[in-house]
Amino acid sequence: MKHASNHTRNVAPRSFHIMAKPIGPLCNLDCKYCFYLEKEKLFPEDEDYRMSDDVLEAYVRKYIRSQNTPEISFAWQGGEPTLMGLDFFRKVVALQRQYAGGRPVHNSFQTNGTHLDDDWCRFFAQHNFLVGLSIDGPEHIHNRYRIDKGGEGSFGRVMEALERLKKWRVEFNTLTCVTRQSPDEAVEIYNFLKGQGVVFMQFIPIVERAGDRAAHAIGLDLAVPPDPASGDNPDSMMPWAVSPEGFGRFLCSIFDEWVANDVGKIFVNMFDVALGAWCGQEPGLCTFARRCGKAVVLEHDGGVYCCDHYVYPSYFLGNIVEKSLEEMIYSKEQTKFGNDKWDTLPAYCRECEFLFACNGGCPKHRFTKTPDGEPGLNYLCAGYKTFFKHIDPKMKQMAALVQNGRPAADIMGGGKSAVPAKSGAVGRNAQCPCGSGKKFKHCCGK
Repeated sequence: MKHASNHTRNVAPRSFHIMAKPIGPLCNLDCKYCFYLEKEKLFPEDEDYRMSDDVLEAYVRKYIRSQNTPEISFAWQGGEPTLMGLDFFRKVVALQRQYAGGRPVHNSFQTNGTHLDDDWCRFFAQHNFLVGLSIDGPEHIHNRYRIDKGGEGSFGRVMEALERLKKWRVEFNTLTCVTRQSPDEAVEIYNFLKGQGVVFMQFIPIVERAGDRAAHAIGLDLAVPPDPASGDNPDSMMPWAVSPEGFGRFLCSIFDEWVANDVGKIFVNMFDVALGAWCGQEPGLCTFARRCGKAVVLEHDGGVYCCDHYVYPSYFLGNIVEKSLEEMIYSKEQTKFGNDKWDTLPAYCRECEFLFACNGGCPKHRFTKTPDGEPGLNYLCAGYKTFFKHIDPKMKQMAALVQNGRPAADIMGGGKSAVPAKSGAVGRNAQCPCGSGKKFKHCCGK
């Protein structure tokens, strides 16, 4: 989608995504693999890390004004956003109602769940919040890294939160971190989540270099993400980081369970996005989109940064109290940041048969070299290739089913009756190929 410059009139719907962090990096847990706790170094030592009323009002007002779309979506994250207290989010809802002009407003809320009591869940249900609950699997897996400040596991409290969300009929999904041990536990993790009634699952690879963590520890202005053009080889990885091959094996194991039993019943973000790609759509997940730059992060002090993975001084775009969002999002700096994802792809990626599904992956993970020595290859490349090759036959069958007006879930009958796919991509008003029953534009194409 093209956006109007200062000299042209924008006639297309204009939207971008903001991840708001009202409590900044503060969290009541001390997860061993968390990359965000070190962001405290960005702010003065006496900072209380709470979003002020002035910043909140400016954000809600300006964000709603900047979206010329029928519906508006807000995303709240942390740290741990429940540390702001429920009254803060009551104020959020009131401001949204004040400025939305009757347009529907949706809120998503990512939490570790440890503070979710009945009051929180009642509020979420009343205002139709979509809640993302962080849970890594059964107790012995979850408590391996997701511990509190006292070193105690958080599993019990998270499970209580999950049951409360179900009790109050709050729409929720789960976010599960994939670590070094996860490939051998993939089916166990998937079946555990499925057994808890989880319908929507996200799996996030933990990729962290030891050099980054060492620089953070001594406060070296925050270690910045890799420059794909630098040619630097990666430092050794932290012990919890998943290997490229391991991540591919993890995804393949879960995919086999899903495609055999759960298509149309369980929704895994990676699989939904992949099916969209096989149906001819550019991936909607920023990780696999051709370009990025339309998903920024708002810190508690009003600071706007290029991306959640790039909250560093050199990627600061301005403060929401002082600048308009359009001025920051469509600035030359942010436009270049988004275009660089495609423009700096090495030839090895451009020649890859799965470029349509991957587009080089997240720029922050592009710190290795191609087989011929060119910099800018994604650390997870080998895993992605393994995964895409593994799913290719089934994805082609499901794409054929969808493009001929049949549900992707028919693949579980063997897929043998699928006919060759019709030419052309899935239309925005067509049923989503993931099997959710929603239109594509309201589901994976959103």
